[in-house]
Amino acid sequence: MKILITASEAMEKGVWLEVLGMFGRDPDEEIGLGEQFILTEEQALALELIRK
Repeated sequence: MKILITASEAMEKGVWLEVLGMFGRDPDEEIGLGEQFILTEEQALALELIRK
């Protein structure tokens, strides 16, 4: 399963910095609020976005 999350949603859920780390992105780089990130089920579980 793949989970899609936008930068805005990640910020709202308080997992933005963790998402950036998972994708090797720099917190100082400019990223649009609508930019999408595709998480694996394992990543979403680790961020507590879903439950198994």
